Amino acid sequence: MKRLAVSFFFITLVIPFCFAQRELVHAYPSKLGFDENFINQKVDSIMEMGIDSLAFPGAQLLVAKNDTVIFHKAYGFHTYDSIQPVALNDMYDLASVTKISGPLPALMKLVDEGKLDLDKPFSTYWEPWKRRKDKKELTLREILAHQAGLVPYIVFLQKVLRKNGKIKRRFVHNSSDKKFQGQVYDGLYINNRFERKMNRIVNRSKVSDEKKYKYSGLTFLVFPSLIEQLTGTDYQTYLDENFYQPLGCHTLGYLPKENHYVNAIVPTEVDSLFRKTLVKGWVHDENASLKGGVSGNAGLFGTADDLAKLMLFYQNYGNIDGQQLISTGTVKEFTEVQYPENDNRRGLGFDKPLLDNAELSLGEAYPSPLASPKSFGHSGFTGTFVWADPEKKLTFIFLSNRVYPSRDHRQLYGLNIRTALQDVFYKAEGLKID
Repeated sequence: MKRLAVSFFFITLVIPFCFAQRELVHAYPSKLGFDENFINQKVDSIMEMGIDSLAFPGAQLLVAKNDTVIFHKAYGFHTYDSIQPVALNDMYDLASVTKISGPLPALMKLVDEGKLDLDKPFSTYWEPWKRRKDKKELTLREILAHQAGLVPYIVFLQKVLRKNGKIKRRFVHNSSDKKFQGQVYDGLYINNRFERKMNRIVNRSKVSDEKKYKYSGLTFLVFPSLIEQLTGTDYQTYLDENFYQPLGCHTLGYLPKENHYVNAIVPTEVDSLFRKTLVKGWVHDENASLKGGVSGNAGLFGTADDLAKLMLFYQNYGNIDGQQLISTGTVKEFTEVQYPENDNRRGLGFDKPLLDNAELSLGEAYPSPLASPKSFGHSGFTGTFVWADPEKKLTFIFLSNRVYPSRDHRQLYGLNIRTALQDVFYKAEGLKID
């Protein structure tokens, strides 16, 4: 295959991750009733087409049936210079997959414990909104289902850069001190007061009078502070102790450079605006970076294995090895469509299939038209995608760095690669195996 480096999943059986306490179970697809030749032929072809079309320099795909990994393969290279092949234990910037992997499990647990009510105004918990006439009655349910009319995104980078593109030194320094502690990149530190400025802008942002589906990641910027407020625990510590450690997700976390992982980290974009270099090991999303790399909208890094553990946990409705970390009822509520009458397909934080997905062609569907209505997941701007189907017991993890070298590379969407790959496994189950 042209410029196609491939590594196969059974490597993980002989090179276990250094810190893993819980290992995933692996089996050949044929052992669980899948046509192995069909899968390999189709997936290899789609991945090769993606690389040749510059949709991404490299990618990997992990698929599990029940709780068993039946496919894990890596393709291509970290960059188009074809020097470093993609490895199965590489770490990726997860972008918006962070939303369902970081703040969301914490919010679910807080709902379980009665510390959050989905149908009370969010201002009950987030004090600044009590003084905002257009926000004080918005509920957490509306917010998480993207039904609240909030602004989709605010470009905070504009507050840090001058019109000539130079950095405002009152906000960003080249070295850290007691006033500049949050690290944005190697040699770049953000003023401690800038987060309050960001929160102030979020609090004052406009709200649409029309209540319809409009995707907004705005409140995910403040969710970590809310979680700390309600738990009395540092946000990262809370996630690690309550979810990542019990699940055995030892690479899933923020600020990977601080943890000195042996895993290679896949680079994202050559940033010509702010960091003036290839972004690698630091969050790509500028808003998350201006929060020192720890945010609810983006900032998490992780491996395919760790994402599989998390999504299998969701697929099993909050249960891991007989232990219920989040109640079944809460996970089911968060993964159900909330406002179908408003043409809104979303769950609470989770993405869902298009409402008429099963009737659509592969080219129009999202995700695969064969995915069940109970399925759910999320995508990420950097080229990531995770999906779980509790009805058909299929978990799907796709990781790429499609923003390399530029976010203008949008062939991943145009070629519908992730949907096509997912569709292969739905079709391969139950096919006649020779």
